[in-house]
Amino acid sequence: MVPEKRKLTVAGAALAAAFALAGCAPAGYNGNYGNSGGGGALQAADSSDASPGAEAPADGTGADATGSKAAKLSDQQTTDDLIAATVKRMGETVQDEGGWVLYRFDGDQAKPKSKSTCNGDCAKIWLPALTNDGKPKLKGVSAKVVGTVTRADGTKQLTIKGWPVYHYIGDLKPGTWKGQNVAGKWFVIKPDGTKNLTCVPKISKPVAPPQDDNSGSDGSGSDNSGSAGSDYSY
Repeated sequence: MVPEKRKLTVAGAALAAAFALAGCAPAGYNGNYGNSGGGGALQAADSSDASPGAEAPADGTGADATGSKAAKLSDQQTTDDLIAATVKRMGETVQDEGGWVLYRFDGDQAKPKSKSTCNGDCAKIWLPALTNDGKPKLKGVSAKVVGTVTRADGTKQLTIKGWPVYHYIGDLKPGTWKGQNVAGKWFVIKPDGTKNLTCVPKISKPVAPPQDDNSGSDGSGSDNSGSAGSDYSY
């Protein structure tokens, strides 16, 4: 099942980043670089109101201080497909069932053992691709490179060639890749687990974590996210 995406308000002007490579941005660049094109990007039912990834588990669903096993996640919380897809100006990407581009983080570890270090506010910006059984449907991604890592809260996160994968809340619609080179540490992941360095914008800062309101604690309300340009290091 395609996850239900949270509604977010992100300051669009603050997300724009200048490109380091000539011709990297589409003609008539308006801040929404990375528009989907070519091979196989899926589209969400209502991309104007959609945001990438699944909700992080609410309090109490993860492992507690004693290390007890995390509760089973709902279909709305998990990433169920890993799909190799090509987008304009970037080329190879891995996307989920909603067409959202996935990323890897240089602060994580793939060898000798996978490790996810993006927690807390970081995980509100970079939403982990969570799973219950570690067996997503695959299209163009080899089962040999797909695995899982157990996060600090006890949930399981999908990995590609050992690298934990994430969605970026700054991507406002499927097929876009505004997270490329954010903080100089986040990059679009290719189906073989390597970084896609086809198009590398100048280093930019991530959007601020969304601020939960009273109606959004269960994922049903709208979250407001601050502008980019903060001092976040993730």
